Amino acid sequence: MSSFDEKKVLDILEEVSKSVVNISTIKIVHHMFYQAVPVKGMGSGTIIDTKGYILTNNHVVGGAEKIGVTLWNGEIIEGRLVGSCAVHDAAVVKVDRKDLTAAELGDSEKLRVGQRVYAIGNPFGLSGGPTVTSGVISAINRTIESERGLIENLVQTDASINPGNSGGPLVDLEGKVVAINTAIIPYAQGIGFAIPINSAKKCTGEMIRTGVFERPWLGIVGLSITEEIASYYDLPVNSGVLVTKVADDSPAARTGILAGDIILRMDSGAINSIEDLLSEIHNRKIGDKVRIAIYRRGREYTFEVILSKMP
Repeated sequence: MSSFDEKKVLDILEEVSKSVVNISTIKIVHHMFYQAVPVKGMGSGTIIDTKGYILTNNHVVGGAEKIGVTLWNGEIIEGRLVGSCAVHDAAVVKVDRKDLTAAELGDSEKLRVGQRVYAIGNPFGLSGGPTVTSGVISAINRTIESERGLIENLVQTDASINPGNSGGPLVDLEGKVVAINTAIIPYAQGIGFAIPINSAKKCTGEMIRTGVFERPWLGIVGLSITEEIASYYDLPVNSGVLVTKVADDSPAARTGILAGDIILRMDSGAINSIEDLLSEIHNRKIGDKVRIAIYRRGREYTFEVILSKMP
């Protein structure tokens, strides 16, 4: 027996779908004989302002020569790229319309594992308007490595995110956008990732004002250490961040931080989890020098790291 009013939820999803658009792009690439070849792309977007601002993924519209936006009613409007944020794989597209239906943005800090969500988008560029898939929040604060580099602090969901869903919203039972769908794990079933809407909101305003959002970067993939993990791997500490990978030519790599190191502190603040580490980094500026204390092979070391921007 359902624990919620299904009709109410369906009405909400029908209304929020009017804020979801299909985005088609044409990008110019050069093949092995240096000839320019147009390549078509597709994705989804979420209208976030009635003035015509649309939030989508940077990988959907980045480098596009032409952007077409199809509204829920089938109307096609030309769009232009306003700004992009590589760190969060987010971008803002603008269309010259001021009577659009904007989605209501929620608060991703309140997300809980097991919470029901719905992914809305335009998979495979099919006609007939947006489609809806349902699922739950499987995990939060995930970091993945894609062909576009490391993407941090993602929401993991088992709601189906198909090709063409990228840039569309992940909404809760109230129809509020809690994340923006961004990635699929092609070799696994039921694993997709989305950008928390709070992260997207942080960079959206700056993208609209300046055309770009940049954030400091350390360049590691890490795992929060708990008592259970410490016991399983026979680690010497019960908290901190276990470095599982260091990106090439990153601030961490240039300083000498290695996979297997355990990050204990940044400056004077204790690092008990990956969330603590990301929070400390995101509160700094590009070019800031920080002192990172790590544990390695029975000894504690301190590194001075100059944070750089995400490449």
